[in-house]
Amino acid sequence: MVVKIIQLIGSSKEGWQEATQDAIDEAARTIKNIRSVHVKRCTAKVQDNKIVEYRAVVNIAFVVSR
Repeated sequence: MVVKIIQLIGSSKEGWQEATQDAIDEAARTIKNIRSVHVKRCTAKVQDNKIVEYRAVVNIAFVVSR
């Protein structure tokens, strides 16, 4: 078995969990056999002293099909 890891940034106006799910959902459009996600960093975009967008930098691991 070979596992490949890619790095993505997901975003959401709701929170970091939703931003992480956004990255997983986007990866799942073209990648099969996703096995795990590792949240590397959480950041946020701020305007007028308020968070307007949550961002999650994640590594997504998946099994390479042969």
